[in-house]
Amino acid sequence: MINAAPEIQIDIGKPEHRVVFSDKAPSKVSHLGWGRWYTLRELELATNGLADENVIGEGGYGIVYHGILQDNTQVAVKNLLNNRGQAEKEFKVEVEAIGRVRHKNLVRLLGYCVEGAYRMLVYEYVDNGNLDQWLHGDVGDVSPLTWDIRMNVILGTAKGLAYLHEGLEPKVVHRDIKSSNILIDRQWNSKVSDFGLAKLLGSEMSYVTTRVMGTFGYVAPEYACTGMLTEKSDVYSFGILIMEIISGRTPVDYSRPPGEVNLVDWLKTMVGNRRSEEVVDPKLPEMPTSKALKRILLVALKCVDPDSHKRPKMGHVIHMLEADDLLFRDDRRAGRESATSVHDHPQAKPVVAVKADAKHLRESTTDNSESETSRDHHHEPNRRR
Repeated sequence: MINAAPEIQIDIGKPEHRVVFSDKAPSKVSHLGWGRWYTLRELELATNGLADENVIGEGGYGIVYHGILQDNTQVAVKNLLNNRGQAEKEFKVEVEAIGRVRHKNLVRLLGYCVEGAYRMLVYEYVDNGNLDQWLHGDVGDVSPLTWDIRMNVILGTAKGLAYLHEGLEPKVVHRDIKSSNILIDRQWNSKVSDFGLAKLLGSEMSYVTTRVMGTFGYVAPEYACTGMLTEKSDVYSFGILIMEIISGRTPVDYSRPPGEVNLVDWLKTMVGNRRSEEVVDPKLPEMPTSKALKRILLVALKCVDPDSHKRPKMGHVIHMLEADDLLFRDDRRAGRESATSVHDHPQAKPVVAVKADAKHLRESTTDNSESETSRDHHHEPNRRR
């Protein structure tokens, strides 16, 4: 048996989350039944002592650091701040929800650290920033995000969410879908990150939480008002994300003129006034075809339907994104079903604005389908330097 080295006490990190580690191995290791357990010392050494220059993200209940393990593996270490139990709750949720998840569009959890009051999560390192940085950061006059790249990011994010909602039992609701939680790899593939606000849902259709969570501008209206949470709240946030990717605008921007502050309201107005082409990000290297633009806007409008029951499931969203004619066929079917529902239940009020916008987009796309090709030529993306 190897004799323990003399204990060495070292204060490291910012004052508000300063930690002390030693060379002496902990007498009792806390395992949670899954994943690799990292010692606090390992992760401190990997992150240069939680150095400020290693910080790559901050949000939820913790700060994320870039780290390099002793075997040269690059990782992202999320240090959950001790705020009287909530960090521990987040930790347990993340480990249960993500530890067993394997999907190419979800950030993989590699392991964790439980030592005393400290809780750390160790993720794979995605080394090309996040979507928020690429959409709203200083990327020059022309964005490296071509139309094809943006569509690939949307589809990849949809597949990751669909797996959380429909591929796991119990299902997982993310609760904080936003551009900064969509990581981008070197091949411009998207990976959904930060499940700190995730809730596990069993057989119940909804879950009532004690406080509204999520991010302003992305939160579904029914959740903000009632606290009711289903996967349809993620669908709403995903619809906002589509609009953000297409327009290059943030969900809420008070620096813009009245009528343009709220992205959803502005986009609906533009579509209703047959000005869809004007919503496209001016930094986009090339304009999409009119048909391609209107198809993706129709998907976005469906996702942000004020009536959560009328929003599609993420699996259906994937079909709408991938299939050429399925989108419009299903929409006509949904229209017939909606009419029947209103007839059977006179008190039910259809959402006129969304239906009108969707109808205009369907008609416009049909008119243009014969004169335009359905796919743009592939453009080689400009690499970030």
